[in-house]
Amino acid sequence: MKSPVYWALWIAVIWTCGFACPSAAIEVQPAQAQVQLALDRGKEAAARRQAPETFYVRFGSGDDLHPAGFLVTKLGGLSVLATHMALRGLEPSAADIAQVTETSTMLVSTVILGDSPSFAVNSYIVLDQGGRMVKPVTVRVDGQAGRSSVWPNSPQFQAKVVATFSYADFDPHAQTTIIVFPATGGEVRFSLNFIDID
Repeated sequence: MKSPVYWALWIAVIWTCGFACPSAAIEVQPAQAQVQLALDRGKEAAARRQAPETFYVRFGSGDDLHPAGFLVTKLGGLSVLATHMALRGLEPSAADIAQVTETSTMLVSTVILGDSPSFAVNSYIVLDQGGRMVKPVTVRVDGQAGRSSVWPNSPQFQAKVVATFSYADFDPHAQTTIIVFPATGGEVRFSLNFIDID
């Protein structure tokens, strides 16, 4: 039988993790302890000379000849901010931190490939959460795609399709498919489980 001290220690560990450990799932309203932990991770990354982009949540292919992308959550954004600032010998201000934690949208950036310089114009992007389509607040695309690494062979060009989604519109715990609809037809899909992201 475990002693009362043993159980007291376990309760303390559980209590601390409930407030200080990163959450599973995209955090819409991070607690102060989560904010501090994200800032600390950014400072530690800067001390190791890691790029701020380390904290982007990446999906898709790891090479430049297939579709890929990333998203930035509030906690990830805080770590990016802290890394940028620490690399310049600075600390984020309260206003900087509030700007990240109080943002109403999450950024999703994708790279798709095609065979004409303007193939991405009028492309669209949505989140599919179990058949429920979540529309973006904003969509921005490259009007002029850049050459791919195999140009003039196919795929000749790559372009960004970037969107923001309101935290109020999507389920931060759901299995999600990011779907990009290139204007030239077809679709590009990326499957993510938001519950695995913090």
